[in-house]
Amino acid sequence: MYALKSIFDAERETALREMVAKNKLLQAPPYPVAQALTRFGQNLRTARIRRNLTIEDVARKIGTGPRAVMDAEKGKVSTTVGVYAALLWAYDLLSPLSEVANPAKDEQGLRLASAKEKKRVRHSTRLDRDF
Repeated sequence: MYALKSIFDAERETALREMVAKNKLLQAPPYPVAQALTRFGQNLRTARIRRNLTIEDVARKIGTGPRAVMDAEKGKVSTTVGVYAALLWAYDLLSPLSEVANPAKDEQGLRLASAKEKKRVRHSTRLDRDF
């Protein structure tokens, strides 16, 4: 029984390693992404320090462990967006997040959408069967 459990655990661990290895974003994110996350992490650290909070205080407040807070402050790509959002909430900085990727402010997306719109409306040439 014990041997089967250890074989199962080893296979599961190998499968997990392979899944992580396939995610190239975690291994080598695009340079602008890495830089933006690093700056974001530094900003979160500054916000925490200005509020006189320890990593443990913040981790307790958002319901996670200190490692997740440290990883977010380092700007690690593997940190979930939930941790980043929770940290913003903890520092009362969450409201600007609703403006990120706002479709109304997406200039390029709006231009592309307007280019695809019909320029002229044409009426159907089919006969109306409503008698």
